[in-house]
Amino acid sequence: MNKNQHVTPHPQGGWQVKGAGNQRATVRTETQAEAIKIAREIAINNNSELVVHGTNGRIREKNSYGNDPYPPKG
Repeated sequence: MNKNQHVTPHPQGGWQVKGAGNQRATVRTETQAEAIKIAREIAINNNSELVVHGTNGRIREKNSYGNDPYPPKG
């Protein structure tokens, strides 16, 4: 599985899309909705996961675009 894409608040305002473990943002946007749209496209192309964080930094939503087994084990 490739790098998960995280949508987080940018320290200087707006929102950013960052690949897991990356130091720098891939994209910086004005709105969270724009960042989510871009991150979703990247996650789909990379068969990875999209992780959306709220303004407080906590995970708000997760979507997997990888190879999910169905039915899940357990």
